[in-house]
Amino acid sequence: MAHRIPLSGADRAWLRMEHPTNLMMISGVLMFDKPMTTDTFKALLEERLLIYRRFRQRIVYQRGTPYWEDDPLFDLDRHVHSLALPGKGSQQELQDLTSDLMSTPLDYSKPLWQMHLAENYEAGGALIVRLHHCIGDGIALIHVLISMADEYFNAAQAAPLTKRNADSKPGLLGGLLKPVANAVTTTMDAAEAVFDESVSLVFNPKHLLKRAKQGMSIGAATTRLLLLPADSDTVLKGPLSVGKKAAWSQPIPLKTIKAIGKKADAKINDVLVAATTGALRHYLQTRGDAVDTIELRATIPINLRPLEEAHKLGNRFGLVFLTLPVHLDEPAERLQEVKRRMDKLKGSSEAGVIFGLLQIAGNSPEGVQNQLVDLLGKKASAVLTNVPGPRETLHLKGHQITDVMFWVPQAGNLSLGISLLSYDGHVLLGIAVDTHLIPDPDAIVAAFEAEFEAMKTILHT
Repeated sequence: MAHRIPLSGADRAWLRMEHPTNLMMISGVLMFDKPMTTDTFKALLEERLLIYRRFRQRIVYQRGTPYWEDDPLFDLDRHVHSLALPGKGSQQELQDLTSDLMSTPLDYSKPLWQMHLAENYEAGGALIVRLHHCIGDGIALIHVLISMADEYFNAAQAAPLTKRNADSKPGLLGGLLKPVANAVTTTMDAAEAVFDESVSLVFNPKHLLKRAKQGMSIGAATTRLLLLPADSDTVLKGPLSVGKKAAWSQPIPLKTIKAIGKKADAKINDVLVAATTGALRHYLQTRGDAVDTIELRATIPINLRPLEEAHKLGNRFGLVFLTLPVHLDEPAERLQEVKRRMDKLKGSSEAGVIFGLLQIAGNSPEGVQNQLVDLLGKKASAVLTNVPGPRETLHLKGHQITDVMFWVPQAGNLSLGISLLSYDGHVLLGIAVDTHLIPDPDAIVAAFEAEFEAMKTILHT
C-alpha cells in the first residue's frame, strides 16, 4: 500500500466545505513584464515548486478518511496549460478568464492545483493559479511564492531535493527555505506592512496564550461568538449560484496609505478597511439597502502559524468578526471608527477559538461541520483578507512580477470575498463575487478607488 498521510482536522474541514456554489479554491493572478514560454515555466515548477511534496500528492479515501498520497500518475502537463487571451489581452480579458476558472472545479483524481499561462497579457504575460484551500492558507502560499523567486531560490541547495525525497528530509528543505522564512518574517513584522499590530497580535500563537492568561479567555470569546446576532439581510445575502466573477483595482501607492494613516493616527490596515467600508456603503446604497440601519459584518482570517513552519503548508489560521461601520457617511469619521473596532480585536481570543472549532469539526461527522459553517455564515456577509506580500520586486526566471492578486474562497453561503494584497510598494484590492447576488464587482472596485481618493482630503485637514 502506498504511504499515506492523514489530513489535519482543519485541512479536512476545508476539503469538506467544497460545494458546487462555493468551490474551496484559492485563486490568484501573477502579471509579468514580458511573456514567459510554457517550457520555461514548466522548468521553473520542476525545479522550485515540486520540492514541496504536497504538490505531487492527491487525496484518497480509506474508510471514509481522507489521506495525502503521492500520485503515481503525476504529470506536470496535466496541471499546466498555456493559452492566448482573446481581444486585446487587457485586464478585462484576464478578469473574464479568471472568473471562468474560478467557477470551474478542480479535478479530484489528481493533485488539487492547476495553472494557466497567458503569453499575451498586455505587453507581458500572466499566470492564473488555482489550488484547493486544503493544500495551504495564504501565509503558506506567500511563503511558496517567495521561495520560487530568483531573489531567494538557491539552485545548489535545492539540487539534493529530488521529487522523491523533498519532504522526507525536512532538514534539507528547512535549510533551503530559511532565507525565505526570514523574508516572510521581515515582511510581516515591518512597520510598513499592511498587516499591522491591530491584527497581527496572534501571528505568534504564544500571544494567544498570553492574552488568555491576562483574562481575555477563550470561554469569553466562545460566548461572544455564539451570542453574535445574524448579519443584516442585504443584497449580499441569498441563494448562491455556480457563477463567480473576479475584479481588481489599479495599484494604490503604499506611501499614500501610510501618509493618510499617520495624519489620522491610524494604521495602514485601518485605512484600507475604512476605504473598503466606504465602497460597500456606496454599493449597498446604489442597490437600495438602507445603510443607516444595517449591520454588515466581515470575517477576517488571522494567521496562527509560527512563520518558520510556513513551508509545511496546511491551514493554521482562525477568524475574527469585524462589524464594518457602513452607517457612517464621512470618510474621516469612518476611519476613526474602524480604528476603534480594530483595536478592540487586539484582546480577542476569537481566532484561536474558531481554529479549534474547525479542527474539531474536521474530525467530526460532516453534519457537525455543516452546522458550524452555517452558524459562521449567518453572522457575516463577506470574507475580508489582508495579506502582506513581498516588499521588494521579485522575478521568476528573469521575468519581473509586476503585480500579484489573489482571492480566497467564501465558505458556506457567503457571496463576497475581498482581498487586499501589498506588493513592491503598492496595494491592490481584489473582489470575488457570486454573480447571482452581485453581478457587477467592478462597481465595488470603482467605489473603493473613489473612496480612497476622498480619503486623501484627510491629508489636508
